[in-house]
Amino acid sequence: MTAPIATPWLSSQPDQDPRTATGARLRWGVIATGSIAATVTKDLELLADAELYAVSSRNQAAADAFAADYGFARAYGDQDGVAGYERLLADGAVDVVYVATPHAQHHAVALAALRAGKHVLCEKALTINAREAAELVDLARDKGLFLMEAMWSRFLPGMQRAFEIAASGKIGEIKWVAADLGFPAPYSPTSRLWAPRDGGGALLDITVYPLLWALGTLGFPQTVTAAGWLNDDGVDAQNALTLGYHHGAQAQLTSSLLAYGPRTATVAGSKGFLQSLGSVNNPKELVVQVGFDEPRTERFTVVGRGYSYELREVTRCIQQGLTESPVMPLQDSLNTMRLFDGVRAQLGVSYPNDVH
Repeated sequence: MTAPIATPWLSSQPDQDPRTATGARLRWGVIATGSIAATVTKDLELLADAELYAVSSRNQAAADAFAADYGFARAYGDQDGVAGYERLLADGAVDVVYVATPHAQHHAVALAALRAGKHVLCEKALTINAREAAELVDLARDKGLFLMEAMWSRFLPGMQRAFEIAASGKIGEIKWVAADLGFPAPYSPTSRLWAPRDGGGALLDITVYPLLWALGTLGFPQTVTAAGWLNDDGVDAQNALTLGYHHGAQAQLTSSLLAYGPRTATVAGSKGFLQSLGSVNNPKELVVQVGFDEPRTERFTVVGRGYSYELREVTRCIQQGLTESPVMPLQDSLNTMRLFDGVRAQLGVSYPNDVH
């Protein structure tokens, strides 16, 4: 029999409106002003107990503009040789920071935040490699501070429901999972999606989403086989992973920066299957079929762009004095980075950060 998925994958508050306050107000600092920072900040605005307090950028003008757009009280840019994020971290009023820099900067920025006594939500992937991730986890635990990887899809209503159905036994013993995510990303050697120094490639940026379906329904695998295509810069433009499990189940995951895909996820069991249509990372429609019965469709609405759910989890945990999320525990982030290290070894992908 397939081992049941550990309960941490399922939220204890699946129906709670993420906008509803769960405790004392927290003052947030946002590090970086790129597109993901803007998107997440818009959802952070929805939380009744979140205060948009400070933002940082390398450029003071960019920090000022972002602060003006979203109503932050403080804006910090690089000044007199001190990085903008360091100036933000020196502000004693900041309770928690959201790190929205490119992958390769996550370790240094999050490390500095933890050393400054700040709780941290760090954009996925948590770091470039498992060594960096372990250092962050060890420091957070040593200092008693909250740390979480911003794997937003894990908290979404549709994703939580998919995990719940898979764990319930309704579709039987899970035998295989298939998931894909792809889009043609215009090539630029300086783009974070393509630059080796930024951890560019499909693996760290989008493979996390197909992988989530396998991990949330089958758990971490015993074997991983990887194939892919690297461009002239040594960046994985496309990859395909096959995960193997001792109980005979398998998962096939495809990620691409070269081609569009259907963005579907299928979880197949001995009694039936479930399928997410149209969005593998933000499922708003699940089709469930048991045997040869008529399929049943469940539909979900999402508050904001969907990031409000992970932001609520971070807020609730900090308010309750927790140092990690029971839904997104740090061990899962460590295990994921170790899995990715193994995949990169098979593909022949390395980053400057790997040199220690």
